[in-house]
Amino acid sequence: MKIRTATPDDVSLIFSFIQKKAEFDRNIGAFTGELQVSEGKIHKTLFGAIPFAYVLFAETSLCEVGFALYGFRYSSFAGQPSIWLDDLYVDAEMRSQGAGIALMMRLAQIAAENDCTHLAWNADARNIRGLNFYHRLGAEITQQEGNRCFLRWVPNDLGDR
Repeated sequence: MKIRTATPDDVSLIFSFIQKKAEFDRNIGAFTGELQVSEGKIHKTLFGAIPFAYVLFAETSLCEVGFALYGFRYSSFAGQPSIWLDDLYVDAEMRSQGAGIALMMRLAQIAAENDCTHLAWNADARNIRGLNFYHRLGAEITQQEGNRCFLRWVPNDLGDR
């Protein structure tokens, strides 16, 4: 499993993964709205003068099988950034084959390289398989509001920061 950073040539691929993630969320009851995203918005906001988020792809020798969309947050009290993971998605037929862990390990490496304190994200309580994956990773649910679980992960190499 190889992890690579998205480029402007990947806009349509990013869009397709966002669509797949939205469909997954619809299927578990976590998303009922309509997507407002477009390829044009992705290009402008991820590859413009100021990128507002970044994308990693997990790929096999054949194709991309998963993605992570993330950004940085800054804590004035800590004086350090953290990573906010907005989306993590792996194609259904490729789950439990290392793509998710590879994406998360690359995010941990990016966090360490950027002196981040932790990684955080939300997951739906109905996504039992995902929550089990995050638990095995070492992430903790710090709060739950209805079906929304707030997770925090401090990978080992960030623990001393």
